[in-house]
Amino acid sequence: MNIIKDVFFDLDHTLWDFEANSKLAFVAIFKRHKINVDMCKFFNYYVPINTEYWRLFSKDKITKEHLKTGRLRDTFKILKISVSETQLVLLADAYIKELPKNNVLFPGVFEILEYLKDKKYPLHLITNGFNEVQYDKLKASKLSTYFKVVITSENVGVKKPNPIIFKEAVKVANATMNQSIMIGDNWEADIMGAKSAGMDVIYCNFDNKPVAENIKSISNLLEIKQFL
Repeated sequence: MNIIKDVFFDLDHTLWDFEANSKLAFVAIFKRHKINVDMCKFFNYYVPINTEYWRLFSKDKITKEHLKTGRLRDTFKILKISVSETQLVLLADAYIKELPKNNVLFPGVFEILEYLKDKKYPLHLITNGFNEVQYDKLKASKLSTYFKVVITSENVGVKKPNPIIFKEAVKVANATMNQSIMIGDNWEADIMGAKSAGMDVIYCNFDNKPVAENIKSISNLLEIKQFL
């Protein structure tokens, strides 16, 4: 087993509680724009629709703008909520602006980052999220000071799971692939993507899904301590 020298994290769904913050953002913008909707029903449909849109986006099957409006359009259609295309775009943009204002983090985030910092691991971030929100999230949540390098898919030009983004992140961090580890929640984008690039991995398996024995898996962030 190689000695790990550099630690790379995903952000959304790994450190930053995307679902909790997304719900807070939607409640705020729907109230502001007077969209009358049962929020429980909205999220029941929106969450899986959004997941699918992000999967397609990560594979370059759809554009950023298609993702932003399509997930809302599809959800409203199911709920039979009528909005104009202009209003749809307005809501999509309002959501992106509202999202970084809420910063619920997963339990143990600061404790594990302080632990790794004390262990002298350089910490880095690799994210497929949009530039205009990811940096704001990091700053508002007080996470930015922990990360030496922040790599976004928009800056690199490819998204996880493409091995190129991991290779570029390792290069920018002045690290080595076989002495780096990726920690993330998305099996395809973070775990399989990093492994295909030659990195070690830790799977944030917060839903306790069945995982192959050769994959390091954790059910909460503090369990990282058993591996690093």
